[in-house]
Amino acid sequence: MPLALLALAVGAFGIGTTEFVMMGLLPDVAHDLHISIPSAGHLVSAYALGVVIGAPLLAAVTARMSRRTVLIALMALFVVGNALSAFAPGNGSLLAARFLSGLPHGAFFGVGAVVATAMVPPERKARSVSLMFLGLTVANIAGVPAATLMGQHLGWRATFLGVSAIGLVAIASLALLIPRDGTHTAPPAGLRGELAALRSLPVWLALGTTVAGFGALFAAYSYVTPMLTDTAGFAETNVTLLLALFGVGATAGNLLGGRLADHSLRGTLFAGLASLAVVLGLFPLLMRAEWSAALAVTLLGAAAFVTGSPLQLMVMEKASAAPSLASSANQAAFNLANAGGAWIGGLALAAGFGATSPAPAGAALAVLGLGVAGVAQVVDRRRATPSAGRVVTSHVPEGSGALHH
Repeated sequence: MPLALLALAVGAFGIGTTEFVMMGLLPDVAHDLHISIPSAGHLVSAYALGVVIGAPLLAAVTARMSRRTVLIALMALFVVGNALSAFAPGNGSLLAARFLSGLPHGAFFGVGAVVATAMVPPERKARSVSLMFLGLTVANIAGVPAATLMGQHLGWRATFLGVSAIGLVAIASLALLIPRDGTHTAPPAGLRGELAALRSLPVWLALGTTVAGFGALFAAYSYVTPMLTDTAGFAETNVTLLLALFGVGATAGNLLGGRLADHSLRGTLFAGLASLAVVLGLFPLLMRAEWSAALAVTLLGAAAFVTGSPLQLMVMEKASAAPSLASSANQAAFNLANAGGAWIGGLALAAGFGATSPAPAGAALAVLGLGVAGVAQVVDRRRATPSAGRVVTSHVPEGSGALHH
């Protein structure tokens, strides 16, 4: 695998750290800025909103630029956003800075996935995407705990300065390792052509699978702490270690999914979603003992992230005329899944079904994701079926080299 994938992973590590570290810093930020915990929680939403808006917008407006230049510029924006967060004088300015920090998130992963697949043979595309995502999953194991610890001892502002430093390392890595040639593919129809490529039904079905599949994860993961403490009986001091186990599972699942998807993209997706449904369905049972609860958290990370690379690559293949925009839109779909899944899990809790009820709700979403993926497969088969003596060629078959420059 090209060494340039390491530069993408470093950027992903920084992005993953700043995305998730706010959860652990909320009490410190709220105390320092004299706001309530719920008000501080809006800082998480501001970042997510930045991702959803920035992902397709920045990918579209930079479509004709060198992808190497785009990646460096996006990481520079990431550094600025986190530096402004560190020096924000109040809650309003911190909200704006967090929104700014989220803007480059989706576009970086979207454009980065296109660059990663362009540097490898067609049979290793999914594996290259999983190696870039490795930075995101490792951030949950090392980056977030370390950044949280830094914030608790040196203040939350020091955490964002530290994340900015990671961004500077990523910029240097991108400048040194990403090749200058082979990363620029201007779409022949320009911005209008990019947007037109997103009108395809298979693209929207792929995005829908992402929303349902990862919505299943966040329906449960958003409320995993009370499950571990109230049901499994863990002390609150042990939760950080257990969440690191989730990161270990996510890292293993991400690498496995990338390897398997290069052999069978759709088969890996179906297997991952089915495994996720089973794990979430068993959550209420597994949460009855500490050892099985720890296993459940690890399996949750593995089952969910097996689908990460297949989902990213499938969206890119369905919109082969606009892979950067579609890939970035998929990152927006991941964040919609985050918000939607947490909302559905919260509904289960509010209905009084118990602390573990968000997990079965997530299992239902995973089954929905399987259904959407099944519909997508039927649509693909119909589009590939000869009609009136011709074959529809707009579909990009699995494992094709359409993205390899």
